[in-house]
Amino acid sequence: MLKQVLDTLEILDTPHVSGAVVKAAVESSGPAAVTVETVTSDKGTTDFVRILVQGKSGKSRGGSAPTLGVIGRLGGLGARPTRVGFTSDGDGAAVAVSTALKLSAMASAGDVLDGDVIIATHICPDAPTRPHKPVEFMDSPVDINVMNQHEVTDEMDAILSIDTTKGNRLVNVSGFAITPAILDGYVLRVPDDLVDIMEVSTGKPCVTFPITNQDITPYGNGVYHVNSIVQPATAAKVPVVGVAITTESAVPGSATGASHEIDVAEASRFTIEVAKAFGKHDARFVDQDEVDTLRNLYGSLAHLYQSAEQ
Repeated sequence: MLKQVLDTLEILDTPHVSGAVVKAAVESSGPAAVTVETVTSDKGTTDFVRILVQGKSGKSRGGSAPTLGVIGRLGGLGARPTRVGFTSDGDGAAVAVSTALKLSAMASAGDVLDGDVIIATHICPDAPTRPHKPVEFMDSPVDINVMNQHEVTDEMDAILSIDTTKGNRLVNVSGFAITPAILDGYVLRVPDDLVDIMEVSTGKPCVTFPITNQDITPYGNGVYHVNSIVQPATAAKVPVVGVAITTESAVPGSATGASHEIDVAEASRFTIEVAKAFGKHDARFVDQDEVDTLRNLYGSLAHLYQSAEQ
C-alpha cells in the first residue's frame, strides 16, 4: 500500500495536478472507469473525479453484492500562491486516489473484490483558506452542497468519508480514527465490524472520533462543526462512517509538510479491507434491527439535515 501512497503524493503535490492527470494514473494502474467534471465558482476551479472499480458480483455487472462508497473529503490539495506545496488538508484525496490505484492494480492482477467500489474526490491545487479555531481551515472553490452532489451517489450502499482531522484537541494520536455510523439523522454506535478491521489492519487498539449532532447538520447554519468529515451524511440515505486522519498536535489544514505517508497508508489499507469485507456482506455499518427500533420509537431525525434556509 505504501507504494501507491508514495506514487499518489508525487502525482498530487504539484501546482499542475488536475482531474485528467489523476484519471490517467488510475487507468494506467488497472481496470477502472474514471470520470472527471470541472466545476467553477467565484472562488476558483476544481475537478471532481469519480472512479468505479468493478467487483465480480457488483451491481455494475448485474450482480447483487453491495457497493462501498469512498469519499476523499477536502477543501483543496494546495493553498497556492499563499503556501507552496501539498497541504495537510489534501490527505483525504491522497487516501482516495491511493485506494483507487491499489484496487485497480489488484483487479489487473486477478484479485477482484466481490462488490463494486465507487471512489470520489476533487482535485484543486490552489484553494483559498479561512479562519477557524483552534487552527486555520482550508476553504474550497465550491460549497458542501456541490461536493455532495458530485461525490454522493445512489449506487453507494454505505460510505467511508475520509478527511484530514488534525485541527482539533479531541483525538491526539498519529494515524486515524473512525466515527460512529450516521444514518437518517441518528448518530449510532461505532460499527463492531469496522473496529475489528481497524485493529487487525493497524495492529493497534481502535481509536474513535467523537461526532455530535452539530456535525451532522449542514454547513452554514451558524453552529460549530469539527470539520466536514460526516457532511456526506446530509445527502446520503445510507450509513456514513468518517475516517479521520489525526495527529498528536493541532495542525492547520493549510499547513504544508504535514502529511505523513504511513498514516495515509494505514487509512488506505483500512479502506481496502473494509471494501473486501463489505462486498461479501462481512462488514455491517449498522444493526438494521436497532435502526428500525429507533425509527419506530422516535421517527426519523433527517430534519437535522435541513439547511438554515430550509
